[in-house]
Amino acid sequence: MKIEKNTVVSLRYKLTDAQNNVIEAPDAPMVYLHGGYEGTFPKIENILDGQDIGYEASIQLEPGEAFGEYDPELLKIEPRARFPEPLEVGMQFEGVPDASEEDATEPNESDDEALIYTVTDVADSQVVLDGNHPLAGMALRFWVQVEDIRAATDEEIANRYPRGGEGFTFGMPNDEDTDVDDDMEDEFIGGKPATGGSNSPTLH
Repeated sequence: MKIEKNTVVSLRYKLTDAQNNVIEAPDAPMVYLHGGYEGTFPKIENILDGQDIGYEASIQLEPGEAFGEYDPELLKIEPRARFPEPLEVGMQFEGVPDASEEDATEPNESDDEALIYTVTDVADSQVVLDGNHPLAGMALRFWVQVEDIRAATDEEIANRYPRGGEGFTFGMPNDEDTDVDDDMEDEFIGGKPATGGSNSPTLH
């Protein structure tokens, strides 16, 4: 079977930066639904289209083909009092860019899409947050190898995601690094504590 639209692909990969420093090299393969379902970057899908099990390639993505250019406007400084304790660098929160406290009470009226903000610095009275993906602005190099290909089920096609699939979450902390007590109330710019898994941006 060749890789084509509506096939489920198991892909081994290694991710490095432009200087070949390893960013991620997981033991388990990534599984995605091929065919424009945003399971991986379009450039990677285009290269893999029509290939067989065992195919491997090295692919370089410029920032615009990966997580975009770094946007300094997504840096925010917020009062520390608005965050739960303990607060540490690397914790993540979901919020709407430039939302005011009034907006926070009525999030459905905002057209802005919520972003995942990462705490990059903590001071006595202020917190620095970055709404950019940790790999924004970086050229990335991938080594990929096709481990398995199978036809997708009707349910997987309807869901636009493979059963048991592991999406790309490059550069995002693991679940244990982002867990926040569910009982804590967070008033950050109309947002809430963000945990790993479904809330983490996926590779597309």
